[in-house]
Amino acid sequence: MKRASFFRRFILHNLGLKIVSLALAVLLWVSISSAPRAEVGFNVPIEFHNVPEGFETNTDSSPQAQVRLRGPDRAVRRITAEDLHLVIDAASLAKSEPGERTFELMAGKLNLPAGVEVVQIVPSSVRLSFDRRAYRNLEVRARVLGSFAPGYKIANVSTNPAEVSVVGPEKRVNAVEAAMTDPIDASGVMGKQTFLSTPYVQDPLVRLARPTTVRVTVVTEKTK
Repeated sequence: MKRASFFRRFILHNLGLKIVSLALAVLLWVSISSAPRAEVGFNVPIEFHNVPEGFETNTDSSPQAQVRLRGPDRAVRRITAEDLHLVIDAASLAKSEPGERTFELMAGKLNLPAGVEVVQIVPSSVRLSFDRRAYRNLEVRARVLGSFAPGYKIANVSTNPAEVSVVGPEKRVNAVEAAMTDPIDASGVMGKQTFLSTPYVQDPLVRLARPTTVRVTVVTEKTK
């Protein structure tokens, strides 16, 4: 009796709907398996999640990997590089010292359409360097160019502020000598004139701690 009740409740209940669902699933599988298949490659940026506070990536270039996919031609052609995400969880850095680390690139991080599979990820792992974040005040050096009026020369160049705060990987920050301004054309200055400029650091991994505008004052005087 119990078996008959179980059969009616779970097997025969909505039997027509179940048959239709099964038929649709079979048709979908047949259409996917019989469709022309294609293989394509995408260059995908590697995303770092959960980087511990106080750590900085000490690598100049943004790491990328090529992801090769294979699947039904129509499904593969709808995929773009923006749809793919290679994510590395860097939380483990919190328990380690600065230095180089190797991270495996796993296909499980990709959310792919049905029937599309990962053939290969190149490289299969990436090795990156990390350093502690450091702050430092640097002198601002103005780059003054131009042709001055006959009989005049530069007597003094000053910047306000004279220093700016920068931040970045500790070793890179300690290696920087100064922050520079964009070239300032002081042609024709007779006496004193002030220009506005934005300082920068030549090392791409060292940046200003906060946006800063520098006032560069150029003073010229007559030659004797």
